[in-house]
Formats: sequence, structure tokens, C-alpha cells
Amino acid sequence: MLTVHHLETSRSQRILWLLEELGVPYELKIYQRDKATKLAPPALKKIHPLGKSPVITDGSEVIAESGAIIEYLVETYGAQASGDLAHLQPALRTPEHRQCRFWMHYAEGSLMNWLVMKLVFMTIPTQPMPFFVKPIARQLCGTVQKKLIDPNVDSALAFIEAHLATHRWFAGEHLTMADFQMSFAVEALLSRANDTRGSPHLQAYKQRMETRPAYQRGIAKGGPVVIGA
Repeated sequence: MLTVHHLETSRSQRILWLLEELGVPYELKIYQRDKATKLAPPALKKIHPLGKSPVITDGSEVIAESGAIIEYLVETYGAQASGDLAHLQPALRTPEHRQCRFWMHYAEGSLMNWLVMKLVFMTIPTQPMPFFVKPIARQLCGTVQKKLIDPNVDSALAFIEAHLATHRWFAGEHLTMADFQMSFAVEALLSRANDTRGSPHLQAYKQRMETRPAYQRGIAKGGPVVIGA
């Protein structure tokens, strides 16, 4: 039996969406974040040495990292997919394949780095500290966001919005692996960007994603995508 080791409000939500789309039976083990640190519990280290989520076990296989998990599931269980899912892995040497590969890498290789930094620098001033330190922390974090993080987040927002203006899904007209990989990043981007009012195509993409029955089943099982990591 395939098992998803799912940390609440985490990237592993996209794995549940994919499995629900594929109709693959799986066991779901949900882990709660530490209430103080918001980090994954030590129990996840018993599954994989990194102690991170998502991680899946499938027989003797233990697979971590979202991209690697998505590729494994599509290669193992998606070969006979039809209809909406027939293009999960686009044919080699096609424009769709190149787009799919790009967005699979971009999600974690570029975009999530800035979004995690944004969360960290938003959170630091809210942490307990001596009263005389708080104004310094607030000013420092605000400066880093304004001069470094926000320009990169805004650039990513504009880049993705322009792409989705001419693409229904990230690789083109059909749902692919890239959409599952980008789903959490889309949620995080819309949550953390300073102003998303000029991003109607990104908002429409999010709505297309969230209205899919399989996405809704994943949310019902794994919990809401409250962006916390």
C-alpha cells in the first residue's frame, strides 16, 4: 500500500491532489507541526533522514522531495491515464515537455526560495524578544523585504501572470506534472505578494485548480492549504 506521510499545511498537499486525480489507493498519515517552532515533528525522521514532508513509501521505496515524488507517481501510475490526465508527462522534445520541465524546476529552484524568505522576514518581528530589540528587528526585516525580497516576488508574480495569460495550464492546454508542482507555490505567491490585484490570470488559474473535484477531495483529507512552509 502506498503511504503519504503528510505534514499539515505543507507542500505535501499537492501530492494528495495528484493521487486523487489518478485514483490511486493510498494510506494517509498526518503529522502535526510543533506548536512552538511550527516545524515538522521528529517522527518524520523515522521515515526519511531529512525529516521533511512530503515523503511517500510504496512497498520498499521511500521517496522524498515533491518533484521526485510527482515524477515517480506519474511514471508508475499515470501511464494509462486518459482524458484530462493523458498529458501529465508530455512527449519528449515537444514545447509542452520543455514548459513542463521548466516549471517543475522553477517552483522550488527559484520561486519558493523567495516566498520562504518572505515568510521568515514577516515572522521574525512577531517573535518574543526584548522590547528594545523589536523596533530594530522590525526595521531590519522591513528593509530586507523592501530592497531584496519584494522586488523578486513582484518579478515572479508578473512573470507567471504573463505566462498564464497565454496558457490555460502551466505547460499549455493540458494538465501536466508542472501544475501539481506549482500548485503550492501559486497558493503561497497569492498569499504573500504585496498586491495581486493586477493578476487576474493567476487568480483564474487558482480557481480552475480549486474547483477540480480531485483537488477538493485532497483538501478534505489533508486539511486546508494554509501556507506555513
